[in-house]
Amino acid sequence: MKFIGSLQQLGRAFMLPMIVLPAAAVFLSLSQLPWDWIGLPGMAEHLRAASDIIFVYLPFIFALGISLGLTGNALSAGIASLVGMAIYVGITAEASAEIEPTVLIGAMIGIVSGVSYERFKDLRLPEYIQFFGGPRFVPIFVSVLSLLFSIGMVNLAPTLQHLMVELGDVVASGGGFGIFLYGFIHRILVVFGLHHLVSHVFWFQIGGYETEGGTMVYGDLPRFFAGDPEAGVFMAGLYPTMMFALPAIAFAIIHEAREDLKPKIRKTFLYAALASFLTGVTEPVEFAFLFVAPYLYVVHAILSGGIMWLTYELGIRHGFSFSAGAIDFLINKHLATRGWLILPIGIVVFAVYYLLFRWAITRFQIPTPGREEGSQLDEWAGDIPYRAPLILQAIGGKQNIVQMESCITRLRLKVSNDKIIDVNALRNLGAAGVIRLGGGHVQVVFGTFSELIREEMLKAITRDQAQVLFHSPVQGRMISLDEVPDPIFAGKLVGNGVAFLPDKGELVSPVKGEVIHIYPTMHAIGIRTPEGLEVLLHIGIDTSKLSGKSYFEAVVKEGDSVLPGALLIKFNLQRVRKESKSLATPMVITNSDIVHSWRYAPFKAVKKGQSSVMSVVLKESNGGGERT
Repeated sequence: MKFIGSLQQLGRAFMLPMIVLPAAAVFLSLSQLPWDWIGLPGMAEHLRAASDIIFVYLPFIFALGISLGLTGNALSAGIASLVGMAIYVGITAEASAEIEPTVLIGAMIGIVSGVSYERFKDLRLPEYIQFFGGPRFVPIFVSVLSLLFSIGMVNLAPTLQHLMVELGDVVASGGGFGIFLYGFIHRILVVFGLHHLVSHVFWFQIGGYETEGGTMVYGDLPRFFAGDPEAGVFMAGLYPTMMFALPAIAFAIIHEAREDLKPKIRKTFLYAALASFLTGVTEPVEFAFLFVAPYLYVVHAILSGGIMWLTYELGIRHGFSFSAGAIDFLINKHLATRGWLILPIGIVVFAVYYLLFRWAITRFQIPTPGREEGSQLDEWAGDIPYRAPLILQAIGGKQNIVQMESCITRLRLKVSNDKIIDVNALRNLGAAGVIRLGGGHVQVVFGTFSELIREEMLKAITRDQAQVLFHSPVQGRMISLDEVPDPIFAGKLVGNGVAFLPDKGELVSPVKGEVIHIYPTMHAIGIRTPEGLEVLLHIGIDTSKLSGKSYFEAVVKEGDSVLPGALLIKFNLQRVRKESKSLATPMVITNSDIVHSWRYAPFKAVKKGQSSVMSVVLKESNGGGERT
């Protein structure tokens, strides 16, 4: 899995240069409009030229984008990739007019530049030439490698280009079954965030086509936009899956949700269905059932491959610049062959998926969102600034983050220790899934909010406010303090905070601190944090009359130092429930006047010791830093 973890960063890097392709597709589509009628006779040529030049410089774009993506936007790596491409083009063009830069070459030089930066960014040379050390050494090193590589390619390139065309013919000879395998593997690799790697091979490298101008283009995607009538076989079959299959799953999840949760689930998954239909972003729906029914995801992958096989056999050829959503479908339809057939196929696909998933959810009692209290996906865009510090804590704090990037639907992290990541807390905070890929590489799927979450986490790291982060003191369900059936706690007369309904008779420390008070009946305990917060934990309501070890038993004493998760009190859950007004257990800060602001996780099920249930930012006069 460590190897897969290393590949996830490369997969994300491939996405960066692809963001320019929608512009090329839009320009090409707009060039078809009757500009002469509105007095702009040259506009069609301008738009076509703008689209063409993007594809011409696509190798440079990929070289630059991949090098930046692999290094966290290191400028020296970007410069190195551009210099490397310039050297390659200069040497090969002078040696043979038939050798043209391809996306594959751009990707290779981008990878070399990124790897070279990571290898030499801290290089120390003798003092008199140290100016050329560190990051400045990277463009020099890549220039030398590009020189040697280009000289070698002068002799090898014609043979390699011929092999690429032959490889395309071999893949095509596999017919529909080859297309099926691609579709199946593509969907499986979505789980690991590696689908861009396999797609890159088929979309930008396999198969060649000579344009009317005599230029050779390679790969299903460039060939499609260059007018190759045989291109689009590796893209057309994705349209029914993204435009119809995934929305059908979303509707099945909505209709199988509990009635009391259905309004929230409906809102969330209607947005997810719309995102998949319009833009082809599928992870918010797929990850809603991937972790609870992985066997169903395998069925989904098989069906996706079968759909691609069907579109191939029907002679459908269609392409996209970003993803197989309705926007790309309409923009690029004028270049497609029998593209209209995707719509009736999609309607059938929608019906099959909808009926299959409703049956499977009911038959196998799959706990998809809305069928249990702890639904994984929430609509909480407005809460992102408040949840970001809690998400940061659940990941292990800023000290655990080595690198943090985001793609369309997920945070892509490299952490020092992936074992301290609190998966339950991340799910509670809105993550659809957490994937450990080995070597410290972790993906957290937050859907289309991922980039916003990353930005807010970076702000939280930069601000470095004096805040205290709280863990759950019990296993059970977190509730608002307003729901506590006691006017003193509900009215916040003792202090502000949250409460819990425990389902296990153990109370643990939510913070690092010192035990300053244990009530004689041992039903309540006070802790003072290093920042000066005084935290009161009170087990149940009207429990002060319950005395004796048969009810409560403290395992710490006053003056003890405790860490988050340390056991404080054991209690007889059944007896306390029977002989008290309520099991509601408030966790309040009694000196709330020193708190500047509060943040709460969603009020739902929590595990004992789970991180990120609440955080408070202290007023400046109190100093301190992040504590867990």
